[in-house]
Amino acid sequence: MAGASGLVGREILRALLADKAYSAVHCVGRRALAQRHPKLHSHVVDFAALPRLPKVDDVFIALGTTIKVAGSQQAFRAIDFDAVVAVASAARSSGATHLGVVSAMGASARSAVFYNRVKGEMEQAVSALGYDSVVIARPSMLAGDRESLDQPIRSGERIGLAVMALFRPVTPANLRAIAAADVATGLIRAVKAADPGTRILLSGQLQQA
Repeated sequence: MAGASGLVGREILRALLADKAYSAVHCVGRRALAQRHPKLHSHVVDFAALPRLPKVDDVFIALGTTIKVAGSQQAFRAIDFDAVVAVASAARSSGATHLGVVSAMGASARSAVFYNRVKGEMEQAVSALGYDSVVIARPSMLAGDRESLDQPIRSGERIGLAVMALFRPVTPANLRAIAAADVATGLIRAVKAADPGTRILLSGQLQQA
């Protein structure tokens, strides 16, 4: 099952559909997917009132927004905490045993930064749901084709990505910009490994090159 939005969500969905280990992929979201595939089952849901979800083994969640896009801290938390935890909890109730979640670099429930604190609180909440294994990905700034998702890159992000590219050879792996496909590939690989307990993958561990 995939709860997906944005660059990483798109790449997770693409990889799952191509992976022969998965016979069916159920995707939950607020809008129906235009994409069609024999393995794909799209479910339009209200994250505040989720129905019983299909029985699956592995769950991948890449839901997220920004405070600016959401419009307020409350609206941001409703997506990045409430919706994420709701999907993870509903999937666990339906029998899922392995969970992969996309979080963010700097996530910490003790952070003074609201964004990082919400991400950290989400990580704690999903880790306490009783999954056999939980994998949390904490990517750095994403490099990718946001225009194709109607998510134009802001000028500040363009500058940041350009600077990261220039100094990539001397930049610590955890701070380098990372391709969304690398995040998806690393997360799926770790979830399939099914190591017990909670595992956090920093950006450097997700890098493919």
